[in-house]
Amino acid sequence: MSRAALLVLADGRFPAGGHAHSGGAEAAVKAGRIRGAASLADFCRGRLHTAGSVAAALAAAAALGIDPVALDRAADARTPSPALRAAARKLGRQLMRAARATWPSAELDALAREFPKGAHQPVVLGLAARAAGLGPVDAAYCAAYESVSGPATATVRLLSLDPFDATGVLARLAPELDRVVDRAVEAARRVVDEGVDVLPAGSAPLLEIGAEVHAGWPVRLFAS
Repeated sequence: MSRAALLVLADGRFPAGGHAHSGGAEAAVKAGRIRGAASLADFCRGRLHTAGSVAAALAAAAALGIDPVALDRAADARTPSPALRAAARKLGRQLMRAARATWPSAELDALAREFPKGAHQPVVLGLAARAAGLGPVDAAYCAAYESVSGPATATVRLLSLDPFDATGVLARLAPELDRVVDRAVEAARRVVDEGVDVLPAGSAPLLEIGAEVHAGWPVRLFAS
């Protein structure tokens, strides 16, 4: 296992397309739910324990070698919003391109053939981690961190929030992120014997509603 590969995969400059997505922050800013560092922390905490937890478990399961097609179906079932499903597949397609160029893998090639328009991003992330020689814990950390770092970075642009304040939000969430990852990996390991239904399915209705509203905007800074 190369921990240096984890740094590459988790680096915000890795060309996986995440910079174009706000993780729901743009809609939340317009709705007045994010106004500064304190409300950003509330938003990120909620996202971490719902969408972030689901993504972390899916990524960990994929890194363990669980059937990615079954995991993609599980991801679909946990994403009611068509706009969010489309965004997840778009991000998955972009990540797939970057991962195949960086860590060539027969498993990545097979998933790309199965989903030419893109598999769900957390599933691709887990398989990319596996191709890079990383394990389920690494994949879960990448997914969980992405779930909060995307909104934090986007809010710096959307609100001109002080980057130091945004980074402070992420740092203070670190203990909770650790706990989310622990639970996600535990659930992923259970999938081996119990199937994908044991994966977390935390819902975030405001994220889903916000994504549908956001998708209809004629002008927006971020894709989602």
